[in-house]
Amino acid sequence: MTKRAVVLAIICASLISFFSLSAPAQAGVYVRLGVPFPPPPLRHEVVVVRPGPGYAWVGGYWDWRPAYHRYAWVPGYWAHPPHPHAVWVGPRYSFRHHHHYYARGYWR
Repeated sequence: MTKRAVVLAIICASLISFFSLSAPAQAGVYVRLGVPFPPPPLRHEVVVVRPGPGYAWVGGYWDWRPAYHRYAWVPGYWAHPPHPHAVWVGPRYSFRHHHHYYARGYWR
């Protein structure tokens, strides 16, 4: 491989890793996953000052990482909703019929 191809591969891998670990679910997408166990308790967070008008607070949550077979904490952050009246619906965890389920958060 050329030096340029190696650098490009590293940049692509970094971007994929960053967005897969930090990006919330897309607007209107509802995904429910079967998980082997419930998440840990939520962490206490301090909501910092809103950076400007139009931002909405997305509270921190535990997100299921199937590749690692564990939950990862996603800290709360201010985000621009996808449209003016969008509301963030946080992830939900449930136990039904002897199974644990995890539903990712989404913009409604």
